[in-house]
Amino acid sequence: MTRKPIDLLRLLDLEPIEVNLFRGISPPSSWPRVYGGQVIAQAMVAACRTVPKRLPHSLHAYFILPGDKTAPIVYEVGRLRDGRTYATRRVTAIQHGQPIFTMIASFAAAEDSPIDHQNPMPKVPPPEDFSPKKMRAHPLMAKAPPALRRYFETEENDRRRPIEMRHVEFSRYFGEKIPEGRVNLWMRSNVKLPDDPAIHVCALAYASDMTLLDAALARHGKGVFDQDLASASLDHAMWFHRPFRADDWLLYSQDSPNAHSGRSLARGSIFTRDGTLVATVAQEGVLRLRGPGPKPAHRPDTG
Repeated sequence: MTRKPIDLLRLLDLEPIEVNLFRGISPPSSWPRVYGGQVIAQAMVAACRTVPKRLPHSLHAYFILPGDKTAPIVYEVGRLRDGRTYATRRVTAIQHGQPIFTMIASFAAAEDSPIDHQNPMPKVPPPEDFSPKKMRAHPLMAKAPPALRRYFETEENDRRRPIEMRHVEFSRYFGEKIPEGRVNLWMRSNVKLPDDPAIHVCALAYASDMTLLDAALARHGKGVFDQDLASASLDHAMWFHRPFRADDWLLYSQDSPNAHSGRSLARGSIFTRDGTLVATVAQEGVLRLRGPGPKPAHRPDTG
């Protein structure tokens, strides 16, 4: 049976249930828990609903418990500060009476400054070079593992995902090691988004958790499609630098400076197609090889 497309705008349209309280839903999914990026994005929506006329410039979050995809998530917003330039919100996501996620988000009014710089965008081929049609015709696809073939096999799969992703270092999913560990992918929302800048911030927060820990595997010739991996996000931090549209192509350039003791640190820079740096992301997560025994359902395109 074909799974229904995930409606990103519906996911981001939280129901207000009381002052500073909002309720979010989760889409049907074969993944055993709620996708972390969904919780980040919905928490950002809840925070944005309480801060008019300003946009978030950063968020810092911790995943406390796995989310139950069969139950609604209640988001409680604490109004910590409302200053002339900055505002601060604390958001707690609650299920079954327990916090599963907590986040601090900071908002700022725009201002001009002569101190302005950014790192350059890596030079990579454009997203058109990695279209789903071209990937399905790639010579390596004939010997691709089943999970990788399923990811690219139909146009329907491409339309079902809320975020379209095009992986630049495609050959790494066939065991090729990336010695320097930097990987890149193009991404954008699969639907046209409203002009509200806050929606684009929340949509990018949703996408930012999708592949970040995968960067920790690049040096080792492994990837998210491998069946012997177990992973979970522990925390997530994100800084928003400049305006952007999440329904235009964005380059997500990622690396992992450290992996040790079952935890891996990954970071990413997000650029518009013209090379403007719009966001920076960092995350630590659990990343382990599974032992022998039955493997649970694997779904690399979480969300």
